[in-house]
Amino acid sequence: MSGFRLPATVRASLATATALTAALSVFTPVSAARAADAGPPNYVALGDSYSANVFVRPWNPGDGCGRSYRDYPHQVAEGLGLNLVDATCGAAEVQDGILGPQPASKLYGPPSVPPAGGWADRPAQIERLHADTDYVSVGIGGNTLGFGDIVTQCLERGLNTLGFGTPCKNYYTTGEGRDWLAGKFAQLDDEFGQMMTAIRDRAPNAKVAVVGYPAIVPDNSGCSWNVWRQLGTIAKGDMPWLDGVERQLNALIAQQADDNGATYVDTYGPSVDHGVCAAEGPQKWMYGVRDDLTGQGDQTDPPSALCSQIPGNGEACTFVHPNAYGADSQARQVQDAFEQFRTSAAAAGSS
Repeated sequence: MSGFRLPATVRASLATATALTAALSVFTPVSAARAADAGPPNYVALGDSYSANVFVRPWNPGDGCGRSYRDYPHQVAEGLGLNLVDATCGAAEVQDGILGPQPASKLYGPPSVPPAGGWADRPAQIERLHADTDYVSVGIGGNTLGFGDIVTQCLERGLNTLGFGTPCKNYYTTGEGRDWLAGKFAQLDDEFGQMMTAIRDRAPNAKVAVVGYPAIVPDNSGCSWNVWRQLGTIAKGDMPWLDGVERQLNALIAQQADDNGATYVDTYGPSVDHGVCAAEGPQKWMYGVRDDLTGQGDQTDPPSALCSQIPGNGEACTFVHPNAYGADSQARQVQDAFEQFRTSAAAAGSS
């Protein structure tokens, strides 16, 4: 096909049309031309299971990331007419997930039982960012901090004391546990800063929303020991301390957002009265350790070997994540932030 040439008359007509278009463009507002050519703004969502909204039906069963089609990135994109690339993945960390590939050994679904041959490594989420990215949301940090390990320790130590005292707080505020946790916070602070720099380098024109974590147990008054739709065997006395760790995590994330010219999205405040100890139903926005699934459809998650060992009669081992109501709340906060981006951009354009 390289030897094909248009007839001379056609080439002459095209040349005339091109010249006319160039002349007319002088009188066409640049902003209108760009708007006509650009299409919907490009939105890339980065993050871990709280951004993928794992265990909220319906989810993508294909790669081990467990992304829900009702996750807040999908809701925001639909609400604002954005072109979405949802790169979120359950169990993602800042290094193993955002900045670097997420190994198959750190993919937990759902489906919680991987297919024959296992999952494949997931590419670094940050590779989905480009110069034409208009909006970025990133919700990450809990897995780098080791929040799941902390919850597991609290479950085990609360079981050993039959729910009495503050065994988890005692461990993490003295000796080895205290040093481990301090090291984790320092690691997260350093890696988060690296990530924010990398986001700006790859998507220099994007508006960036850094999404915090919703409230898990801000008020322990409704929680009971050994109830697995809540926090299982975590001692009630440890719950205020666990809430304090989450608030410290959110404070670190908010500071990183501020330091790097991004917008922090608070999902904790709006969910304070809707944590894992809230009454069952629309007022409860957080799954317990083992809970019934929420969202549309009839997807189930056959239990893994580990899940089979966890007591309770909930449908799945949801291990303390936002349910469908929680995902909806996150979507409202992130969409508000994006709408403020648009308002600011419109005001800047008119001036």
